Amino acid sequence: MWIADNWNEYEVIDCSEGEKLERWGSYLLVRPDPQVIWNTPRTNRGWNERNAHYHRSSKGGGEWEFFDLPEQWSIRYRSLTFHLKPFHFKHTGLFPEQAANWDWFSELIRHAGRPVKVLNLFAYTGGATLSAAAAGASVTHVDAAKGMVTWAKENAAASGLKDAPIRWIVDDCVKFTERELRRGNRYDAVIMDPPSYGRGPKGEVWKIEDAIYPLICLCAKLLTKDPLFFLVNSYTTGLQPAVLSYMMHTALKEFGGSIRAEEIGLTVSENGLILPCGASGRFEHAG
Repeated sequence: MWIADNWNEYEVIDCSEGEKLERWGSYLLVRPDPQVIWNTPRTNRGWNERNAHYHRSSKGGGEWEFFDLPEQWSIRYRSLTFHLKPFHFKHTGLFPEQAANWDWFSELIRHAGRPVKVLNLFAYTGGATLSAAAAGASVTHVDAAKGMVTWAKENAAASGLKDAPIRWIVDDCVKFTERELRRGNRYDAVIMDPPSYGRGPKGEVWKIEDAIYPLICLCAKLLTKDPLFFLVNSYTTGLQPAVLSYMMHTALKEFGGSIRAEEIGLTVSENGLILPCGASGRFEHAG
């Protein structure tokens, strides 16, 4: 398992009964987590001192209950600053477990010894984009939601990367990739973090079980002859690490290199155990 254990301003304090208690900077949040199927005593006082609590509805969705939480606040990871705010379906605008992947590909970029062009699909609020840019890459950031791209730009400015070589694209990720292929553009690295289900800006339907393998194959055609890395993230229950590994081995076999897939996770500070938070597949160049 790959563990995001270099955070100072974020931690999972405890988890029990379908929920996790987290510290985001100075604030404590309680949010649901489908992986937390155990029932252990909630002895940490943070459960009762939470600043906000997201309650899942039995009818689907849910809503926030606020006690003492600003509309927006920030936390830092290494040299990066991320603006956070509670919004629909329990999210805050950041997935801290992804820092395990940020650290991995940042090292590859820094030691590449050449310019690196990165394509980041389903790029959300820019955690991977900013990590790659801070390491020295030029990045094309693509997301279908205009609001997410705007948020990512704000994070870039807050991180001192306003003038970094980042292309900000609001578009359907599959259609953009197809156009890039026709235009003859090539990338040294690809990052994708596709949702289980979604819609593009013009109503395009995305269902991960049907669409992810064709997209991996499509992106493989966008790679340069000596690609640096390829990263696929998944929060979909049916896409275990072995499935990611199989797809990537099949789609990227012509490039050699190494492929490995694992769960990603976060340490629970109350007991030192690891909370699983999805899976990632990594390809990196040979040598």
